[in-house]
Amino acid sequence: MAWRAKHRYARIAERKARLVVDMIRGLPCDEAVEVLRFTHRRAGGMIDRVLKAAMASANEQEAAMNRLFVSEARIDPGPIIKRFHPKDRGRAHPIHKRTSHITVVVDQKD
Repeated sequence: MAWRAKHRYARIAERKARLVVDMIRGLPCDEAVEVLRFTHRRAGGMIDRVLKAAMASANEQEAAMNRLFVSEARIDPGPIIKRFHPKDRGRAHPIHKRTSHITVVVDQKD
């Protein structure tokens, strides 16, 4: 039985969030929480909340919390919010504010 949690439309570029997700994939949940707690990247806080939500879902269905591990953690690109920055002589340069969909799945080790 696997438990899943998502944070959709997170306002962070998927390229930056993937650096943090790669650190926790496959770890036991208590170790993953500690890694996220001490990382200095902004995505760490977002991924930490999603991981704790997945752990809470497992706890509600009475899973063995000491045997949980991160079985899947992925970042998918979300929609891009497009803005323009005015420049000289009437020109405009595009600004792409990227979003991400954060998905974390926890499972029990047998």
